Amino acid sequence: MKKTLYSLMLNEEVVREVDRVAHRMGTNRSALINQILAEYVHYTTPERRINDVLSAVEALMQPSRELVPFFAPNSLSMSLKSSLEYKYRPTVKYEVELYRGLEESIGQLSVVFRTQSMALIQAMTEFFRLWKQIEDTHLRPLTGAHIDYALYDGKFVRSIAALMLNEVARRISANGVLLTFDDEAVSFLAKEGTDEEYGARPLRRLIQRTVEDDLSERLLLGKIKLGDSVHITVRDGKLEYIPLSGEELRKE
Repeated sequence: MKKTLYSLMLNEEVVREVDRVAHRMGTNRSALINQILAEYVHYTTPERRINDVLSAVEALMQPSRELVPFFAPNSLSMSLKSSLEYKYRPTVKYEVELYRGLEESIGQLSVVFRTQSMALIQAMTEFFRLWKQIEDTHLRPLTGAHIDYALYDGKFVRSIAALMLNEVARRISANGVLLTFDDEAVSFLAKEGTDEEYGARPLRRLIQRTVEDDLSERLLLGKIKLGDSVHITVRDGKLEYIPLSGEELRKE
């Protein structure tokens, strides 16, 4: 999110209270004021979105006694440690960092393992190679996005890619239209846009041809207007565009 410098005239008592709250929350005055103003106008900042995502992950993992997440409010990352059932119980540290920007890569997963055992290092290396092979086979066709992997000095790094449909939703939102989609739409596009020879490469062209072009045409024709919310699902073997109110968009 682009930031611009503005000057504000604030009451000294207000500033003092803002600073006190910001210190308690582990943030600063500008970030807190930005958050307060964003909440007032019902806008979700990237920082708030990341905080909500990591808070939800923390809540889901609370029942686990083996994996205890560490997450500081207003932080952009979360980490957790796990002990391996191996000699001297070496520790593996997982860290997820999410980015403020909504690019193709929305974050990074790092896995750090420290051990002097060559046998364990070889086993972990083979495990991460298998991890990549499984994702290339089963996950990449669903996202169609490029995922970067690196393995070096006891550290495995993997980028976190967004679904192509999320990219479309972001671009469409620039026109004031909220776009959502369900699992059926994702599965439909993944199946139609993947083949044995080219893998997931045709998926981007399919999404552009069937989703972006269709939505752009509906915007030009006035079938979708600024402020509309559109949900994409599958009906009768094809994509269907439905307002969140439940009323179908007028067909041609």
